[in-house]
Amino acid sequence: MMNKKLLALTLSSAMAVSLLAGCGGASKSETASETKAAAEGAAQGSVYYLNFKPEQDEQWQELAKAYTEETGVPVTVVTAASGNYETTLMSEMGKSGAPTLFQVNGPVGLENWKDYCYDLSGSDIYGQLTSDNYALKEDGTVYGVAYVIESYGLIVNRTLLKKAGYTVDEIQSFADLKRVAEDITARSAELGFAAFTSAGMDGSSDWRFKTHLANLPIYFEYQADGISSTDAIKGTYLDNYRNIWDLYINNSTCDPKELSAKTGDDSRNEFLAGKAVFFQNGSWEYGNLTKDGAYTDEDLAMIPIYIGVSDEAKQGLCTGTENYWCVNNQAGEADIKATLDFMNWCVSSELGTKTMAEKMGFVIPFKGAQESQNLFVKQDAAYTAEGKIPVSWNFTTMPSEEWKNGVGQALTAYAADQTDANWDGVKTAFVDGWASEYALANGH
Repeated sequence: MMNKKLLALTLSSAMAVSLLAGCGGASKSETASETKAAAEGAAQGSVYYLNFKPEQDEQWQELAKAYTEETGVPVTVVTAASGNYETTLMSEMGKSGAPTLFQVNGPVGLENWKDYCYDLSGSDIYGQLTSDNYALKEDGTVYGVAYVIESYGLIVNRTLLKKAGYTVDEIQSFADLKRVAEDITARSAELGFAAFTSAGMDGSSDWRFKTHLANLPIYFEYQADGISSTDAIKGTYLDNYRNIWDLYINNSTCDPKELSAKTGDDSRNEFLAGKAVFFQNGSWEYGNLTKDGAYTDEDLAMIPIYIGVSDEAKQGLCTGTENYWCVNNQAGEADIKATLDFMNWCVSSELGTKTMAEKMGFVIPFKGAQESQNLFVKQDAAYTAEGKIPVSWNFTTMPSEEWKNGVGQALTAYAADQTDANWDGVKTAFVDGWASEYALANGH
């Protein structure tokens, strides 16, 4: 029977739509539940992992198969459709073969699922963490552990940039980025490419701007005010947010009015086809961009997203996590044990750590981690070694998915008609929306 907590979550699902999805993928939830249910009762237990990251679906399937071959323990990996992780999780948790391993995006996301989280404090995988900073921990209870640290910024096609007459080293600030981008736009007909890929606002792409780009003005406000979260964002740096958004949408592969229908695949494919120099995305895209020799490390770079705030010479990439594994405490004892064993194997065995580092391109915060060969991960480390300060991921403090959606809708409306009045709509969604959604989420 569905318990009261899940019933409440289900009834509020219209407000609790997806967590940030890193992009597309196909949901196989029905078959997953059936597969998991068929495996129920196995003496050694079984694992059902509801995966949040479609970019790595193929690698997770391979790893699950290898683990089953090695141990005999059935492991089912299902990847939620783009933008639908939270709703898929709600649906799956109401079924008899619910996920034994799932994900939350940080403290805000945890609030919905805290009652379902097995205490990991005595587990092997918790003991493998390199720092308690990577645990979702309250009053001695460990509700989740981060399984990957990632970076995002502006991915650069260095070859195209060189054709335009510039190098990565010449872009050290927003003013530099603006000068280069607008020059490329002025010469786009002769050059044959644009400055930026399309800033798609379809559900498979809008997270890059209503969440990842929105992190920048939040980060700088937190830094200026010496805080790490707030119940009322002031919007101190929203003019800077407008400046970078204007740069993206007015110097890209398409008319800004077309952005509502542009997808994440459109943006990636434009970059792969050499139609644009800059592509806002993260280290998780490395495999897609280098697959089948599309690009080599010599072709690519990642630079910070400059918005004209603070000492930009010291700004690094946006680095952090919103990927926390949680174990379903409602699962059977054998399944919980099987899940804990699988998790620990992933982050401690040679095959698990090698797959996560080399094939998934992950930096994992565990003692047995292998060095990632991901160029963007290496660049993040190099920036930090040079004394550049990584921009922390503060979007885990965004009050709700509804807040993100409100900002996204306002950004889309503004892109289609770039008036001051429409930008005021972005400000309202950002500032007033934050206060109201925070109050709603915290019962005020």
